[in-house]
Amino acid sequence: MTKLDASQSYEKYDPQGMLDHIHNIPELCRQAWQMAMSFELPPEYSRVYKVVVLGMGGSAIGGDMVSSLISDEARIHIIVHRDYNLPAFVNEKTLVIASSYSGMTEETLSSFNQALTTDSKKLVITTGGRLKELAQEHNIPIFSFDYKSQPRAALPFSLLPILCFIQKLGFIDDKSTDVSEMVESLEQLSQKISETVPIKQNRAKQIAQALHGKLAVIYGAGITAKVAYRWKTQLNENSKAWAFDEVFPELNHNTVVGYRFPPQLASKMAVVMLQSSQLPPQLLRRYQITSQLLNKTGIGYHLVDGMGKSKLAQMMSLVLFGDYVSFYLAILNKIDPTPVEAIDFLKRELGKGQFQS
Repeated sequence: MTKLDASQSYEKYDPQGMLDHIHNIPELCRQAWQMAMSFELPPEYSRVYKVVVLGMGGSAIGGDMVSSLISDEARIHIIVHRDYNLPAFVNEKTLVIASSYSGMTEETLSSFNQALTTDSKKLVITTGGRLKELAQEHNIPIFSFDYKSQPRAALPFSLLPILCFIQKLGFIDDKSTDVSEMVESLEQLSQKISETVPIKQNRAKQIAQALHGKLAVIYGAGITAKVAYRWKTQLNENSKAWAFDEVFPELNHNTVVGYRFPPQLASKMAVVMLQSSQLPPQLLRRYQITSQLLNKTGIGYHLVDGMGKSKLAQMMSLVLFGDYVSFYLAILNKIDPTPVEAIDFLKRELGKGQFQS
């Protein structure tokens, strides 16, 4: 029996229950959508021209994914801002959404405080902390949720509410049917790649095994581009591993030329390409040709396809697949996937005021 098929491996290396959070993703998506649908927004919020999502890490990726999901439909522009300073273009026609799981994210609090001095419309998504206090002090709508986890495990609460709010403000069509189909697809996928499914029938375990000891590079395009970034960050945080992401078609204008050197790196690389049937034919053709180039240079690659009919289902099924892969890789690395000690260390040092701007 392999390590990934032994239940004691999970008991030993996952004492804080990251696997339970991954199992919960379909239900969390359902809950987040229902909560957002019952959340009231001020009518004047529908008169904005752009949306700026303030956030970092797992609290920001939801905005990224919504932006790519609705880019060919939305009548507004969604921008995700990861920094201390608010963009100068924010004005009374902007909806600023501050998203912070803890409500204590330094960069988000800084830019949100600046937003308070503007005439922009404002909304907060959080579990509490200083961000919630600021919103309460200024009578700003708060979408508050209570789910105990690492921020990255609460992705449904940073993604589905934003999608729902954009819908409720009239900028996109109703996505309720897509959400229902997505949840069903996620439940089906989870049954296929959960820890109880042996590695011989479990593609997520197989890819984790292929990535073990390798430098992972994740390729995406269109609606899978930000999913590739999610894979990258989950491999960083859950697996405690180096990983990078690249995007079609841009990578075909530079990255593919760099496959040759240093030649000894080829055997240490593993590329994962995230595909979707929703991508246009010209992009899917690039996947095929790039596969040929990888073959020529001896770099191993793996194709993963999204599940479901809608763009949302395709996107989130690839997210869930990646979360499982990152978890299984943590087990292979013999490491607890939950703690992020390097980030905690960074925050402690920043708190001492030792870093100068």
